[in-house]
Amino acid sequence: MASRPGGALYVGRSKQLRQRVEVHRAGLSQHTAKYNIKTLVWFEAHDDFEASLRRERALKRWRRTWKDQLITQFNPNWKDVTNAIP
Repeated sequence: MASRPGGALYVGRSKQLRQRVEVHRAGLSQHTAKYNIKTLVWFEAHDDFEASLRRERALKRWRRTWKDQLITQFNPNWKDVTNAIP
């Protein structure tokens, strides 16, 4: 999730992504509320819990420019992609 292109980012994972996005939008998470992070700009689905945990941890260690490139590759205008959640 992001506050705006090039703005604050939040990387996390959830079994119920739509509900988690709504929690962040409602301001119920301190980090996302503090930095006004409300737009889902990128996500990926995993069937395996361990794989999703490894991916989340890896992404959190990535440099900011790498995260920006990943988002821009799939969502060049950083538009909300909540409707694309399966």
